[in-house]
Parts: sequence; structure tokens; C-alpha cells
Amino acid sequence: MQALRKASLSQRISNFLFLRPRLFLALLLLPPVLWLGVVYLGSMLTLLVQSFFYLDGFTGQVVREFTMRTYGELFTPANLDIISRTAGMAAAVTLAAVLLAFPLAYYTTMHATRRTKAVLYLSVTLPLWSSYLVRVYSWKLILAKEGIISWFFTQTSLSWVLEGLLRLPGVGGPSLSISPIGMFLVFLYVWLPYMVLPIQAALERVPGSLLEASEDLGANALKTFRHITLPLAFPGVVAGSIFTFSLTLGDFIVPTVLGNSSFFIGQAVLSHQGTSGNVPLAAALTTVPMAIMALYLIVARKLGAFEAL
Repeated sequence: MQALRKASLSQRISNFLFLRPRLFLALLLLPPVLWLGVVYLGSMLTLLVQSFFYLDGFTGQVVREFTMRTYGELFTPANLDIISRTAGMAAAVTLAAVLLAFPLAYYTTMHATRRTKAVLYLSVTLPLWSSYLVRVYSWKLILAKEGIISWFFTQTSLSWVLEGLLRLPGVGGPSLSISPIGMFLVFLYVWLPYMVLPIQAALERVPGSLLEASEDLGANALKTFRHITLPLAFPGVVAGSIFTFSLTLGDFIVPTVLGNSSFFIGQAVLSHQGTSGNVPLAAALTTVPMAIMALYLIVARKLGAFEAL
């Protein structure tokens, strides 16, 4: 009897929701919408509100009064240097990732056999299975003066090349493990899969019939790639660049492990929030990557990058 009552109640609830599809849809969307609205957007709104406060230089206390003076501090030479350094590194990593990822994704999608494709796909995703910190500190050892890269240059009598590279202003340092070029290599290694996979997914959506039609109309391989393959794969490039650019902008572990005294945005935010207690300035700094990414998305939309998604 109890089982029949449970079945009857379940059936009545099912019939009730079936006759009210909008209510059923609302109940399904309620948990993720609450999570997005309260936890994610709520925390970002709190962060934005904090950025309009300021730190009293005398008492060291946060003054909860609406002001733009904290954003004015972003335009000091020191903070502008941090922002330009971070954005420049993110742009360089993104561009290099595109140049490396596109040929690999193109070959994997268009020319590799099924077995080769599986091997290449596994090779790209395999680093993601290990800890992020393990990968970063492993590269710290690889790039050190006693590491395999320095050993290779020494064994091939090319140590002068490495020494000359490390003497270059702006990119060099005591060793590869403490230099902007070392950070660049690690960033490129860590975020490269996030560029390869979206491009590969976009290339797999290119209809083979379009490529055959292009050949039938007399277009060579270069023209087919330029006018068909590349435009259709461009949304994948944009998607991958969003990952690599934004992740590089906000990362603080790689600059901390392989960097020098020159801060990146992530390090500056951590320092202001934790060491100096300047939460408003830390919050204002975190809005810089969001503003850069918003501008980037607007430009990408103007270029029609999202029309093929």
C-alpha cells in the first residue's frame, strides 16, 4: 500500500510538471542560476564595490567611502609598468601558442591517421593529468643552470648563444629559471593544450564537401586554406586565445617561481591583499584583466569571430 502511495505521488508530481513545462524548466535552471548569480557574480560584484574604497595612509584602515582615488593609483608608473609587463607577456604567449598549435591541430585533424591522431591527442592532454605545481617546478629544474638545457648548450659548444640571450635587456636574467624568457617558455608549455584543443575542435567542424568543392573549382591548397579553412577555424583560434591570454594575465605562480623582483598583476594583487592589506587597490588591479578581456571580446565580435560558433 505504501509503495502504491509513493508511486501515485510520483506520478502526480510528474503529471503536474509535465503540464507546466515553464515551471519544470525554472526548477531545472534554479540551482545553476543561483550558483552563477550568488557565488560567481555576487563575488565579482563585491570585488568591484571594494575597488571604489581606499586605504587610509595614516591609519592603514580601509575607508568605505565611494571614491575613484584607488583607480587613480593604477596610473602610477609602477602600476602601469606591472600592467604593461603582464599584458605584453600574455600577448606574446598567445601569439606563440597560435603559431605552434595551429599546424599541430591542422595536421592532426586533416592528415593524421586514426592511430596517429589518438597518439597526438594523448600527447597534448597528458600534461593536464599532472599537478600544475609539479609541472611548473619541473620546468624550474629544467631551466636551471644545472638543468638539461644548459647542459645541452654546453655539450654542443653553444653556451655563448645562451649567455648572449640571457644578457639581453628585458628578457634575460641570471639563468633561464630566473628570467622573462623562462617564464615565457613555461607559460607556453602550460597553456598550449588550451589553444590546441579549441582549434582542433573548430577544424573538425569544417565540412569536407567545401574543401572538395574548392578543389573542383580549381583552387590550390593555399587558396583553399586561406578562403575556407582559416575563416572557419578562426573561432577556434579566438576561443583558444581567450583561454591562453586570460590565464596568463591572472597567473601568479609562474612569475613567482621563475620571476625576479618585477611583479605581474597576479603577484601585485596577492601582495596588496595579503601583505600590505590594501584590498581596494588589489580589487582595482583585478578589474584590469577583466577590462582587457572585455575589450578583446568586443574586437573579436567586430571581426566576426563568433558568427561560426
